[in-house]
Amino acid sequence: MVKFTKQFEGQLVPEWKDAFVDYSQLKKDLKKIHFFTSGVEKKQTETSFIKTIKSSLGKLSIFGNKERESSRAIKVHTKLASSGSNSDVYETELLEKVADDTDAAKDFFVCLDTQLNKVNQFYKTKEKEFLERGECMKKQMEILIELKDAFKQKQANGESTQELKEDDSISCTISCEEDSVRSRTDQMQLQESCLEDLENNEAEALESPRSEEPIKINNEDSKLRTVSGRVFSCQGKNLKIKIPLTNPSRTFSALSYLIKEDLINQSSSKKCGPDGVNKLRISKKKLSHAEKMIKGALTELYKGLNYLKTYRSLNMLAFMNILKKFDKITGKQILPIYLKVVESSYFNSSDKVIKLSDEVEEWFIKHFAGENRRKAMKYLKPHHRKESHSVTFFIGLFTGCFVALLAGYITVAHLTGMYRKHSENTFYLETAYPVISMFGLLFLHLFLYGCNIFMWRKARINYSFIFELGSKNELKFRDVFLICTASMSVIVGVMFVHLLLLAKGYSLRQVQVIPGLLLLVFFLILICPLNIFYKSSRYRLITVIRNIVFSPLYKVVMLDFFMADQLCSQVPMLRNLEYIACYYITGSYATQDYGYCMRVKYYRDLAYAVSFLPYYWRAMQCARRWFDEGETSHLVNLGKYVSAMLAAGTKVAYEKERSIGWLCLVVAMSSIATIYQLYWDFVKDWGLLQHNSNNPWLRNQLMLRQKSIYYFSMVLNLVLRLAWLQTVLHSSFEHVDYRVTGLFLAALEVIRRGHWNFYRLENEHLNNAGKFRAVKTVPLPFREVDEED
Repeated sequence: MVKFTKQFEGQLVPEWKDAFVDYSQLKKDLKKIHFFTSGVEKKQTETSFIKTIKSSLGKLSIFGNKERESSRAIKVHTKLASSGSNSDVYETELLEKVADDTDAAKDFFVCLDTQLNKVNQFYKTKEKEFLERGECMKKQMEILIELKDAFKQKQANGESTQELKEDDSISCTISCEEDSVRSRTDQMQLQESCLEDLENNEAEALESPRSEEPIKINNEDSKLRTVSGRVFSCQGKNLKIKIPLTNPSRTFSALSYLIKEDLINQSSSKKCGPDGVNKLRISKKKLSHAEKMIKGALTELYKGLNYLKTYRSLNMLAFMNILKKFDKITGKQILPIYLKVVESSYFNSSDKVIKLSDEVEEWFIKHFAGENRRKAMKYLKPHHRKESHSVTFFIGLFTGCFVALLAGYITVAHLTGMYRKHSENTFYLETAYPVISMFGLLFLHLFLYGCNIFMWRKARINYSFIFELGSKNELKFRDVFLICTASMSVIVGVMFVHLLLLAKGYSLRQVQVIPGLLLLVFFLILICPLNIFYKSSRYRLITVIRNIVFSPLYKVVMLDFFMADQLCSQVPMLRNLEYIACYYITGSYATQDYGYCMRVKYYRDLAYAVSFLPYYWRAMQCARRWFDEGETSHLVNLGKYVSAMLAAGTKVAYEKERSIGWLCLVVAMSSIATIYQLYWDFVKDWGLLQHNSNNPWLRNQLMLRQKSIYYFSMVLNLVLRLAWLQTVLHSSFEHVDYRVTGLFLAALEVIRRGHWNFYRLENEHLNNAGKFRAVKTVPLPFREVDEED
């Protein structure tokens, strides 16, 4: 049975961790009471016979009431907070001796009152925040429904289907006189609105709005401007639709749309109708984007309300468990007295969150799920896939296949001498070996990620919450192991056949296409649109890679920079991928000219550029986070990746010109970069080396019980960070090619990254080191504009 402490720590919201009941501190206070109570236990214990009589009399109503009245050992006073926040503050008074150590008991109840007051205050603050969001969402829904009804009314007025297809928007009228007076002001508002849109990056990416041919509806009571920030009136208020530009395609598309709409409105403003009325249009597709934004905002609001419900239930359980422990240690009946106060406190008695949650469900079911509750709950409460025993079976099956095929491959490679240092079969190491090396490093990293997931689950680290993974694209550790074992079985099997064909005398031209086809098959599986082979996870991976490649242009989330950090440890894999792509795309495999990609200057320069790309992407993510959040720590983190790029640049220069000067520069730059990276690993990413910590040179909160593991991990990380010394020492094993040595060192870096991953997520779970929000603030499309504006 899982202990409540582990269950409590595993389910709490990391961002709100400090607002939860400090259960560990309460347990420490109880241990003090238990220490003094156990010393005089014999004097205070009663015989089992007397206990039986008391418990029997207590069940009778006559004696029970007297017993309860006489057993009121404490009294909880309710006071009004002096800060004027209109919140109750609870303070417990000890009416009689409840423990042998009275001071320890007083400290316990002071701490208990403090926790109850803290929980109430936080709950009230968050409840107010979500209620304000709910009220805002209600207004947004009313405006959306009104605009959608306008389109439906247009269709009900007998318009032909062909006309509706050609013109799919509504237009409303404003006076031409007013339009001419305020034309310059509107242009200034447009420019300001565009700048605001470019800076607003709080929402998730939606598709770019594109212009369409509009249909015209006369709505004489409304003043409309276009979707790109222009003002219209609805329900007696001046409003505008504002779609935030959070990705490059949306930005360019929206800007081009702005120019087009300006030209249309300028030309139309010159032509006023006979009544001095001008028509402006709003596209239905723009309205659909606004609808998507409201749908996303409702989902986030519902998620936040569920977090608040979890907050209430977990804290209630924490109070119950700690009071049970207190009664068990002291032998008093404090639980029913204090629990009655907790149950009547604000965080447990308020039902506003539950009512708002029900309203959000109704809105979503009615307006976004077509009255289908099951469909709505798939969005609001996605269920996790059930784990199947067949997955475990296939993991064992493919593991056995992989071990057998690898043993056969190693045996044949040894007999043919393919991997010897001075082998005549150099072509194999130049062509087929990079394929094995690339896939080996990739799936070793994936296997270690599966181990990370297993360890995170054991340590009750909520990795799916931190990475914002949904039930569809979240991989369990068994799924990761299945992908690794199945893929490596196929890869080793294909390369085993390839090696056997070469050993039997087949020409290189006949069999050299096999590794390229293997790479092509894996690429096609990655982009396959069919719902097979974990489609949602594959497409999420593609999205993350896209965000990394265009990192300055996309808002950075936890999963994006975590994945970019993984790529920084996969530079050898990326270089092998670049070489293989060059080898097959240029047709070198047909001419058996494996040195072509290293002779041609621009291909050689591209190979060097690939070594810098992961650090460049990560540096750009730091720059984007600094731009969004304004914290200088992101600039300091950017400096770490700049130092890594400079160290990599000096190594490249040293490989071209092996002189003493370049060697000294390599040692100097690599040493600076290593010290920089070690400091950031230990202090920032892992949160260790805190000299004021309760745990010497670690941190106050640790998920692992054995402190020695953390010290060992720091030493191991230091040793693995020094792998660059191989560049200087040129160490190699006898009769083993330098490429095999390079693969071994690259594997050590991948292992270091997998080791780093666990402590990075542990620190994020405990301290929210990345400062990410539990509930994202999604900007809403309809915004009220002041009359003066």
